[in-house]
Amino acid sequence: MQFTYYGHSCFSVEINGKHILFDPFISFNELAASIDVQTIPADFILLSHGHIDHIADCISIAQRTGAKVVTNWEIHEWLNKNGVTNTHPMNTGGQWDFGDFRVKCVVAQHSSSLPDGVSGGNPLGFLVFTDAGNFYYSGDTALTLDMQLIPRWAKLNFAVLPIGDNFTMDAADALACAEMIQCRQVIGVHYDTFGYIKIDHSVAIQKFADAGKKLALVPIGQSIHI
Repeated sequence: MQFTYYGHSCFSVEINGKHILFDPFISFNELAASIDVQTIPADFILLSHGHIDHIADCISIAQRTGAKVVTNWEIHEWLNKNGVTNTHPMNTGGQWDFGDFRVKCVVAQHSSSLPDGVSGGNPLGFLVFTDAGNFYYSGDTALTLDMQLIPRWAKLNFAVLPIGDNFTMDAADALACAEMIQCRQVIGVHYDTFGYIKIDHSVAIQKFADAGKKLALVPIGQSIHI
């Protein structure tokens, strides 16, 4: 699998030539100014919740690429009303096989509203199952004991977790999450974009290393194989 980071909580995982894009927020992110949003490929778009910093570029990318958008019921309905009809609604606890991968929706402890102020429903985390391996994207979340359920459902190759604090987990809570989900390889997201969530990279990385785990902070626009 190839992981590409587009800044904030936006990333893509390429599986069998299919691009799964998560929480697209690029054109409004000053740190991602080098990224041309018009060139980002997407066969699927997975939205964890409705906040602007996770959905800002969803409509334009979905309309340009024809990608299927996978999200909760409320955001599915909102997208349909805003010109995106290739959607697949899900909700917490449900799963669906999309062919090249399978998704199970899990609990995220956060809030959710859409850019026009309407309710964004329940925020989600995603377990993604593939022939090449499995991964967990928690979405924006606090540390929650529900994470202890993850190993019942999946043996993970890696996890994508927020580490910026203030709105979500910090690095210490993300490490506790990694222990709950029994995952050694973590990719950090949701940090540095705003003043509220700026972090010390070296401190965060060392915290994971001291616990025998690896925290990867991928530079914006770069890809890693995992």
